Amino acid sequence: MKYQTGGEFFPKLPLILAGPILQHTEPESVTVWIALKHSCQVELKVYETTNHGEVLGNCLLQGTRSTCALGRYLHIVAVTARSKVGDCLTNEYIYAYDLEFTIADQSRHTLQQALCSSSFPDISISYFGHQKPTFVLPPNRLPDLRIVHASCRKPHGHGFDALPILDGLIAATANQPRKRPHQLFLTGDQIYGDDVAAPSLWVASTLGDALLGWEEQLPVGQPNNVCYVTPQELPPGERAKVATVQAGFTAGFSNKTAKVSSHLLSLGEYYATYLLAWSPVCWPHQFPQGKQVTRDRTAIRHWNQAVRDLRQFIYTLGKVRRAIANTPTYSIFDDHDVTDDWNLNQAWCLRVLGMPLGRRVVQNALLAYAVFQAWGNTPKQFTSDQPGEKLLLAAQAWSDSQGTDTDAYNAIARYVGMPATDPRTSLPCFVPDGEVLILDRDSQALTWNYTVRSHCHEVIVLDTRTWRGYSAEDKAIAPPMLLCPQALKQQLQKPLQQTSIPTNIQATFIVAPTNVFGLKVIDWVHHCQLRSGKVFSTDVGDGWNIHTEALAQFLTTIFNQRQQVIILSGDIHYGCVGRLSYQPTNVRSPSILVHLTASALKNEETLTRLIHTRLKDWLLPEKVRHWIGWKHPPDMVELSARRKHNVKPHPDWHCTLEWIPRDRIQTPRWQSDISSLITPWKRAQTAKWQWLQPLIFWQSRWFQEGREVVGLNNIALVQFESAEASSSYKVMQDLYWLSSWYPTRIVYSRFETQMIPNSFLAEVKTPG
Repeated sequence: MKYQTGGEFFPKLPLILAGPILQHTEPESVTVWIALKHSCQVELKVYETTNHGEVLGNCLLQGTRSTCALGRYLHIVAVTARSKVGDCLTNEYIYAYDLEFTIADQSRHTLQQALCSSSFPDISISYFGHQKPTFVLPPNRLPDLRIVHASCRKPHGHGFDALPILDGLIAATANQPRKRPHQLFLTGDQIYGDDVAAPSLWVASTLGDALLGWEEQLPVGQPNNVCYVTPQELPPGERAKVATVQAGFTAGFSNKTAKVSSHLLSLGEYYATYLLAWSPVCWPHQFPQGKQVTRDRTAIRHWNQAVRDLRQFIYTLGKVRRAIANTPTYSIFDDHDVTDDWNLNQAWCLRVLGMPLGRRVVQNALLAYAVFQAWGNTPKQFTSDQPGEKLLLAAQAWSDSQGTDTDAYNAIARYVGMPATDPRTSLPCFVPDGEVLILDRDSQALTWNYTVRSHCHEVIVLDTRTWRGYSAEDKAIAPPMLLCPQALKQQLQKPLQQTSIPTNIQATFIVAPTNVFGLKVIDWVHHCQLRSGKVFSTDVGDGWNIHTEALAQFLTTIFNQRQQVIILSGDIHYGCVGRLSYQPTNVRSPSILVHLTASALKNEETLTRLIHTRLKDWLLPEKVRHWIGWKHPPDMVELSARRKHNVKPHPDWHCTLEWIPRDRIQTPRWQSDISSLITPWKRAQTAKWQWLQPLIFWQSRWFQEGREVVGLNNIALVQFESAEASSSYKVMQDLYWLSSWYPTRIVYSRFETQMIPNSFLAEVKTPG
């Protein structure tokens, strides 16, 4: 049984398939991303407002751009509005924006008309009566800044999607410029190319072909013996062998074939998955039952469970859509946006990028990321004669040729940064960067990292996937530098130096998709897996502190320019806060790094549910950790009270890491209608068993009062507070989640810490 996308499917859909998503926003320009089913010229206007956002005023910024035809029914644009007379937006004011669409027959459609159709007659993406989306710029003062961050959103993941909670945060403060969220940072795994539910692929595969208007011929086999198959010839639940053997993907290692049995492969599937992640428009109203798809009992059970999880996900997509239309949204990829273990180590690169299918899938995923995420992050790269515009032209030519234009395909590879291939071996080429090797790429490739600055803060977003440094001497599975030397200079040192002179910047954020520091038990597992060579089962090498030389260089680079830094991370499916105090030898004033982690939006697991509770505190409490380090050459060693250390003397610096406990669970003053967050069938199921709640102690509020992490699906709101009688400030991360007890409601756990050295720093005993 196939998902029906022919006949009347697209005519019944609205003009807008996904979006609008508000993206790169600054005083001089505003960029909005949108996906449409027809080719259009799109006009964006930004208006001032009065009466706390209720009344529209003058148009201040304006811009037009034509869509890029990525397929027969897929036309995408990120349109930027600017002023023609020098007007600029200011902070502490609410602004609104509007879109108008002119299609080929010159007919015009308003934003509201483009959002609605016979199948979707009542769509609202505004918090005001004028029905226009709104936003505010970051404020002048740090205590007024509100940053939201999150990661890891798998549609069929367990639990409730936490991203709709952002809609409640905005709704409660929409008319208050200082209190509503100012920016949203999605720090990785916005979609999942691997670990795809069979019902999701059932939709994405057919929808992808329909969007393109043609079927992609996927290369299967060895470089010298390739045959071609279409996505429809690789049905859901039956892709494990081709994904592992023919594409080389490692997600299926360690008997985890379910993670690749419905892996995305085609360009259309990646395109479709983005639409399905951000909008309810293209989802079917009903899914077939498992028994209508397969006869295997286990597969039937998994199908039906995935459908239930997907129905919950789809139920709140309208809230997600409204939230990201009203908040400047920035993102960066992690591995799952392409596939699990993407560029994890040199062995992975040789294995996957040396196979025709593996290389094709990675390129498809990067092209989809470029047009669905990177375009809005860095719109200047997609202007005239820039690499992004050349990529769009190549993508359009590739689709126009129905996947036969070799020149267009090679141009796409060049602009998304696919590494060159050795013609003799068909393996990816590496070039030296200092003492490590990096993937060779064209100088015209897009830059995925970027920096966002406001009146009071800066956010440096790192690309820790495509600029890794692989050892030239160790085994191919050795953990890499997550940023090679030249990337460390370009992505971190250079942006920090740009604002090293006295400015009004009061806080520096660094988005590091993979965690800089993890829980002690995770470090222990990674080191054990590395020694046994099982690096793919637990992503050994994705954490910064598994490669001590790279981490030492990372820390010294930061603290050479800043004394106070905040890291935003995701990836690990739980949320927590750590505070690192760093003190060079013979220097009195320590530097501070506060590490804020928010994960997952929708991918909680049995293990994260356990460590969310008091059980983690009882069995494996986190202790204070100490390191000493050297600058030349960069290195660091963790100190332990249980063993003697044979390390070189006279360290250049020492540091101390302390995990910040979470406060008691709180209920926000605002509360969304729970019926808008939980499907009717789920509410009925919970109510049916509410009489058992006193017996289910592990779901009780008391047992859920863990101290170190939030292990249920969550989203973070970061705020600041001036510290009393001090020039420093307090950082507060509120992790919002849906309670497990009855009645279910939105709650939050607060982690707060001052930007001052922790009291354990003086305890470090250094050799020499």
